[in-house]
Amino acid sequence: MKHHLAQANIARFKASLDDPIMKEFVDFIGPINKLAEESPGFVWRLKDDEGRSSSYIESPFRDEMLAINLSVWEDLPSLKNFVYTTVHSYFLRNKKKWFQKDGKSQFVMWWIPEGEVPTLELTKQKLELLDTNGPTPEAFSIKQLFDVNGNTIAL
Repeated sequence: MKHHLAQANIARFKASLDDPIMKEFVDFIGPINKLAEESPGFVWRLKDDEGRSSSYIESPFRDEMLAINLSVWEDLPSLKNFVYTTVHSYFLRNKKKWFQKDGKSQFVMWWIPEGEVPTLELTKQKLELLDTNGPTPEAFSIKQLFDVNGNTIAL
């Protein structure tokens, strides 16, 4: 059975999306999402009926100040390429401009069977699993990666 890589990253905004300090981030949400969708290895991302980012979807996190990104990629190299070698890397390097750090895990990955679509409820469970147990094959971070068979791998 073939598997894909699910990833979620969640961050708390420093201000509401209409605040001037958020303008640069907000202006690039659409273009970055489009770039992701056109990237090699991209499979799926959570979005509303109008194609907007998942920040507009009701979530089990119950917090309107959370930015929630949930996507599926064919494999780790595809995700890594998008995150670190495209304009997305600018926003990653400058995330402190727009987001708070609360100490909990904000990024989690896990393997899913090809064709499966992860939910926000499952994402919440995976983040809690990572926070409770640290990286495991069921929920891991960029600091410790696992292949689909549960073996530790290097980025």
